[in-house]
Amino acid sequence: MVTVNFKINDCEMTAEAGTSILEAAKASGIEVPHYCYHPGLSTAGNCRMCLVKVDKMGKPVTSCNTPVTEGMVVCTDSPEVKKMQASIMEFLLINHPLDCPTCDQAGECRLQDYYMKFDRIPSRFTEEKVHKDKMVDLGAGVMLDEERCIVCTRCVRFCAEVAKEPELHVQNRGDHSMVATFPGKEMHNPYAGCTVDVCPVGALTSKDFRYKKRVWFLQSAPSICPGCSRGCNIEIHHADEKVFRLKPRHNPDVNHYWMCDAGRFAYKSLNENRCTKAQWRKKDGGWQVGSNKEAVAEAKALLASYAPGEVAFVASALESNEAIDAFVSHALNIAGVARVYYSLNAPQNPFSDKILITADKNPNRAHIKKLDLLPLSELASSVKVLIVQRDLSESDLGFVRKKGLKVAVLFATNQTACDDVAEVILPVPTYAEQDGHFTNVDGRVQPFFAALSPAGEAVQIHTHLAALVAR
Repeated sequence: MVTVNFKINDCEMTAEAGTSILEAAKASGIEVPHYCYHPGLSTAGNCRMCLVKVDKMGKPVTSCNTPVTEGMVVCTDSPEVKKMQASIMEFLLINHPLDCPTCDQAGECRLQDYYMKFDRIPSRFTEEKVHKDKMVDLGAGVMLDEERCIVCTRCVRFCAEVAKEPELHVQNRGDHSMVATFPGKEMHNPYAGCTVDVCPVGALTSKDFRYKKRVWFLQSAPSICPGCSRGCNIEIHHADEKVFRLKPRHNPDVNHYWMCDAGRFAYKSLNENRCTKAQWRKKDGGWQVGSNKEAVAEAKALLASYAPGEVAFVASALESNEAIDAFVSHALNIAGVARVYYSLNAPQNPFSDKILITADKNPNRAHIKKLDLLPLSELASSVKVLIVQRDLSESDLGFVRKKGLKVAVLFATNQTACDDVAEVILPVPTYAEQDGHFTNVDGRVQPFFAALSPAGEAVQIHTHLAALVAR
């Protein structure tokens, strides 16, 4: 690696040759304001907000696409630079609507932040602003407010360079320029939600999240998307024990800055159709809801009527390493079964691509494989009853029904079709309600952390298992 020595604001620095001034400053804790630049996209250099002064250069330069060189002397905070920053802010705000109180981006808008940091000058513009359409449905759940757009082209570049679907473009000229889809077309790419993430202002918003919660009321927890085996790093944004959105978290080795829309909007299962109380089947076929202790007693009584060889344990590739290990350990070391089986989430014709989405819709198949478990289709003929972790795939559920098997105990996070064949259901937390790890398609073990308290009376599976064997 070739390095160069240079100065920023009289501070001696070293960086790899080819590094931009903006990135070198950022690495040293110096903020250079910018709009159009994004580290995951090509460099456009069109917003001019990142202008800096470099000795021996006659004009200011854009720091996003100017590399540091040996002996370079850069200034990012001189009066001249500050005046340029204020001028750019004034220019960007000339036609920008003053509707921050009603803008869904308020609280995470760079126009707001940079105005307070680099401008704070009352507007001198007294003429009528240019008016454009306020609510343009671009498709794929993305809404555009043309008046708020600063034409940084981040969204345009994302679609073309990352999603590989050049669905957006800039049309018209001057202060009538605006981002748009092509005539008669809508966005349809499976990563469209990322255009909202990269928009530095309130131009692009998510129809799913709009006006549901002010962002300053949200808390964040680092987590892993369980939608497929890629294991995209995400943030869970939540408040009042409810998840409001998922956003990608940067990991250069897994998902970079992105995530797919299927994973992004899967958060709804964390709030809806939850299994929050224990229940067991009554003699008339209905359900009795009660405490975990009562349900465990029912499960014990039911399992007591079966010989050890007639009971099988079925682990789930949807669960964490820790939950799977606890389940398998109990089966092998306490229940004394010879083998443990597994069930996978296996939809028909699963979508995949060469960007992030894998055909394997299980976050933890790799850990299941590591433990050398058997697929449920290889179930021993002596088995009459199952203890199931989380859920059964559609094909496995069909297998259970065809064989006339019972699910004596189901450890569940949500209501599913598996409830129909279960006798006792015990609530367990979702991935958003516990700390743990998933092992992704590349064998990378990644941690996630609890964002919420377990819903209702859900407890960790090892607590339920301990109660099942307690005398």
